[in-house]
Amino acid sequence: MVLLWIAICINNANAAPTCVHQQSEFLGRVNPSEMKSPMSDLKLVYMMQTFCLAHVFAILACVISGCASRSPAPEASSPIMSGNPVLSGWYADPEGAIFGTQYWIFPTWSARYEEQVFLDAFSSPDLVHWTKHSRILATNAVSWARRAMWAPAIAEKGGKYFLFFGANDIQNNQQRGGIGVAVADKPEGPYKDYLGKPLVDCFHNGAQPIDQAVFRDTDGQYYMIYGGWRHCNIARLKEDFRGFIPFADGTVFKEITPESYVEGPMMFARAGKYYFMWSEGAWTGPDYSVAYAMADSPLGPFKRIGKILQQDPNVATGAGHHSVIKLPGQDVYYIVYHRRPLGETNGNHRVVCIDRMEFDDQGRIKPVKITFEGVPQHVIHPNRSH
Repeated sequence: MVLLWIAICINNANAAPTCVHQQSEFLGRVNPSEMKSPMSDLKLVYMMQTFCLAHVFAILACVISGCASRSPAPEASSPIMSGNPVLSGWYADPEGAIFGTQYWIFPTWSARYEEQVFLDAFSSPDLVHWTKHSRILATNAVSWARRAMWAPAIAEKGGKYFLFFGANDIQNNQQRGGIGVAVADKPEGPYKDYLGKPLVDCFHNGAQPIDQAVFRDTDGQYYMIYGGWRHCNIARLKEDFRGFIPFADGTVFKEITPESYVEGPMMFARAGKYYFMWSEGAWTGPDYSVAYAMADSPLGPFKRIGKILQQDPNVATGAGHHSVIKLPGQDVYYIVYHRRPLGETNGNHRVVCIDRMEFDDQGRIKPVKITFEGVPQHVIHPNRSH
């Protein structure tokens, strides 16, 4: 309608005012005795032209300035964010997972080694509201464990939930402890010792038996990647998780240690590539961080690419020991990690946070920006494919 009105006005404005009678017909029939002089009619025509042109310019001005008559667009509402930290209390080494429509975090209780005699878990339907499940596993349910229950990893298989954990912080092969496995019918437990002994109870290739991660490959094979003291091993788990399957060369524990590796390994696959990630630096210091490598096989070789998670002097220090979760049916990844609030000097004062982890066009991980806002609220729809 606006364009039609403009066109009519411009047409009339451009019409030559030489035919007074044509303009009179436009205005309506008049009695010849009431006809004014030609000069009067010309003035009337010019007045009409001026009126039309004034409206044209007014309409154009409104269109250009965006003041055309329409309802204002509603402002987009800000998404509800998880906030960081996502958990209350001192926790570290978080294992993130998704079971059904629930998000889960299985962390280390961040305290003195002698006080680390249990593991808690947390669940959420939307990444914003978290429920604490206290003491899903404790040393009183594991005959050989007595302290330093660390860095749990979780795997669901055959309707059972297997919780891998480190205990006792052994310093040599004469001490009892290492990596154990507990089992339950539900993610929140209660868990009981699965083997009655550690799954890995001594050093192999120089790797302290701690900080285990469990990775399921696309062919269904489960691997365990683990190791402290700057060495990392990978091993193939048996179907029942009661032991390991040797590799073709007869070795059980294959070392895959990359440059600058310290501890806290984890692995995931994306677009045909294997991403191996780990923590660098001292866990009590501000420079604790996460680096990564990529390969075409879970066995590597893995060449360090660079850091993707580290401290931000305006947010927190000591950002490290992480896990990764992928939103079902989407190419959206979140990194779940711990960090130390600004001003905290106690090494055990660590909190669990979640932030977005993105990739560039070559599939490389972009540096993660650690935030106070966290990630948007997200509800998992039932039966959505991973």
